[in-house]
Amino acid sequence: MSYALQGSLLDQVEEVGLRSLRGCTQRLPLSHGAWVDVRPGWVTGADELFTRLADGGLAGVEWQGERRMMYDRAVDTPRLLRFYGEREPLPDPVLAQARSRLSDYYSHELGEPFTTAGMCLYRDGHDSVAWHGDRVGRSRTQDTCVAIVSIGAPRALLLRPVGGGAGQTIRRVLGHGDLLVMGGSCQRTWEHGIPKTSKPVGPRISIQFRPHDVR
Repeated sequence: MSYALQGSLLDQVEEVGLRSLRGCTQRLPLSHGAWVDVRPGWVTGADELFTRLADGGLAGVEWQGERRMMYDRAVDTPRLLRFYGEREPLPDPVLAQARSRLSDYYSHELGEPFTTAGMCLYRDGHDSVAWHGDRVGRSRTQDTCVAIVSIGAPRALLLRPVGGGAGQTIRRVLGHGDLLVMGGSCQRTWEHGIPKTSKPVGPRISIQFRPHDVR
């Protein structure tokens, strides 16, 4: 299936690649030892990369739907998914480069490489992900990093302390190659989500790089 994307005028770059992280990444300290790094426009040619991955052409991404139990009945997960394990080749060379660059940049804090890549395809504003933390595995009890690369149409990613609180939600609009990294205690003490929207929005792919035994 083909997904129509309105390209960014700021991303008129033919070659898909990566810009620098050093000196271009901004850190936002959060509460309880959590933090978020943001690097706008890290991926060049992000619209071309979106096309490669979304249509499952040369990249060969096998997008899958899931069904989950909710209120005693099975419902479709409102997005398409693909998870690449530690020994599984990634569908595009730039994703392997991104994982390696992130591993190098965060090695002094993380102490280990990023090893897996989860991918979510949000087809339109009806697709979403509820408030959650990536707490399966070691991240339930240990500090870690989860790096998210957003390509395609911009969507709002929300962050809030676990349990919420008036005026504590942080909103970041990500797309067209932006990078957001959640570190420290963020997966245990904060939650994040992509809300539904009634506004006309195009498709988006979220690529999440994680270390071993973090999901």
